[in-house]
Amino acid sequence: MTAHDYRTRDWTGLKLEIDGHTAVVTLSNPPAHTWTVHSLSALRDLVGALNADRDIYALVITGEGEKFFSAGADLKQFASGDKAAAREAARRFGEAFEALATFRGVSIAAINGYAMGGGLECALACDLRIAESHAQMALPEATVGLLPCAGGTQNLTRLAGEGWAKRMILLGERIDADTALRIGVVEEVVGKGEGKTRALEWAAKAARQSPTSVAACKTLVQTTRSQPATAGLIAERELFVDLFDTADQAEGVNAFLEKRAPVWKNA
Repeated sequence: MTAHDYRTRDWTGLKLEIDGHTAVVTLSNPPAHTWTVHSLSALRDLVGALNADRDIYALVITGEGEKFFSAGADLKQFASGDKAAAREAARRFGEAFEALATFRGVSIAAINGYAMGGGLECALACDLRIAESHAQMALPEATVGLLPCAGGTQNLTRLAGEGWAKRMILLGERIDADTALRIGVVEEVVGKGEGKTRALEWAAKAARQSPTSVAACKTLVQTTRSQPATAGLIAERELFVDLFDTADQAEGVNAFLEKRAPVWKNA
């Protein structure tokens, strides 16, 4: 299989478009774009393929239609109470969204409607989030005797703080787009139908940056979640020097000095 063969494959529950250096993944499992073990495996594998494609610098995720980003897990798979099925689903959620979180480029969620449970957790695993004005977000798992097992308890707390995480998870509170912006769950709110366009604008901004620099910077920013500042400062200096092994470093500096736009090679 060549590096670009993945572009023509069918991905269960997902639709893939390539727009320049950006991959656009549309969640498509009508009516509410719920996740299954198969679509989660597809997302994990697709992110792996995107990581291997050096022409891809950014990833935009949105939902098909105007109503749902994703309503989360398909609860039918848990109705039997089968612990083995629950374990597999939890593992698949973890694999998919951890792959998304470690995508080497910039990932942007365009939340175009309801983002509930595993739907919101998908968005939380991305680097940046844009919400359309009518979007609604919640982690209602405890309402049905479950809990957020795809990063929700960790990522929501990191973004919004413990108080809001507890309101949403322990009380089951739903938030609208403006509240999400105010508490730091999303970075911008746009009008209905404008999320994907805005996300593509952000992706185009990312494409003007050196992709090798972006990957290194993203790694450093995310180490603040688990490492003390002293370790991060040391890693900053080491990765700065490591960039001098890349073609993009030489291209970026020389393009600036020569007053021209850089041509990145992601190498």
